[in-house]
Amino acid sequence: MAPSQKVTKKWEIFAGRNKFFCDGHLMTAPNSGVFYFTVILITATSGLFFVFDCPFLAQRITPAIPIIGGILFIFTLSSLFRTAFSDPGIIPRASQDEAAYIEKQIEVPNSLNSPTYRPPPRTKEVLVKGQTVKLKYCFTCKIFRPPRASHCSLCDNCVDRFDHHCPWVGNCVGKRNYRFFYMFIVSLAFLAVFIFSCTTTHIVMLLKEDNQFIDVVKRTPSSVIIAIICFCSVWSVIGLAGFHTYLTTSDQTTNEDIKGSFSSKGGQQAINPYSQGNICLNCFHILCGPITPSLIDRRGVVTDEYRTQMQASDKYNSATVPPLVVMQPGMDTLNKHYSMDVS
Repeated sequence: MAPSQKVTKKWEIFAGRNKFFCDGHLMTAPNSGVFYFTVILITATSGLFFVFDCPFLAQRITPAIPIIGGILFIFTLSSLFRTAFSDPGIIPRASQDEAAYIEKQIEVPNSLNSPTYRPPPRTKEVLVKGQTVKLKYCFTCKIFRPPRASHCSLCDNCVDRFDHHCPWVGNCVGKRNYRFFYMFIVSLAFLAVFIFSCTTTHIVMLLKEDNQFIDVVKRTPSSVIIAIICFCSVWSVIGLAGFHTYLTTSDQTTNEDIKGSFSSKGGQQAINPYSQGNICLNCFHILCGPITPSLIDRRGVVTDEYRTQMQASDKYNSATVPPLVVMQPGMDTLNKHYSMDVS
């Protein structure tokens, strides 16, 4: 009997720097230390609140307090984990066959010996709702990035509708997980305000009994610690939630806002071609629209042909620029995905 061969999944030879868990079902960024700190901080603060504050408040005020806190805590952590362990919208890299085809198409006879030779352009222009948008070429992935995509240097991937790389959630924030990131920061803002209000109420009620703040601190030091942590963090969380609410209502990304892609230039207001027309439609499109399928088949089985095609090759010049239409059947889905964005 021939020995069984080990089956290799595509996530095991993935070209980016991402880490995978549970046989490729879960993926995250290469450096997750800050993410673990986020989980510990939220869990520890909430745990202290449930153990030391909730019993007192449930008895003196209403039993609904621990129920509301539990719902907010579960929703916040579930949104965080969904953001951290999902594909943010990674765009597959071109294969060797595609690079060879591209090189053949742009090859110019005697180009290296010609004094008038110019390297291939690094951008292409497409129309998005009548507005010209430049597609930049990625020398790492060897593709023209679709509109709103960008290459994350930390994860080493091009991400569709790239918003930013967030170390707090341990992942890039892009087209496929932005809604979960938004849900996380909004629910975290509500959770922080709720816990801060409850612990402050607990401290004030104890002050009415003891009249000495030092005695209250000795009686419930955890409440004071929780109140300090929430007070120091709630302002930044609320500010972040408000900023991303503005981005959601205007259908922009953090990357576009920082670059000023749709700000006033030369006295004229640039039009955002990706906006759905009003605040309600933008929110519905981003937060309630269908989630596009992942473009990376990370749990697919690696064949010899696939391994050969995806191996790095030094014979192709890094300045090679591919056209928008490529040959591989696996990239046809990507091309259709692009065309939906620019239609």
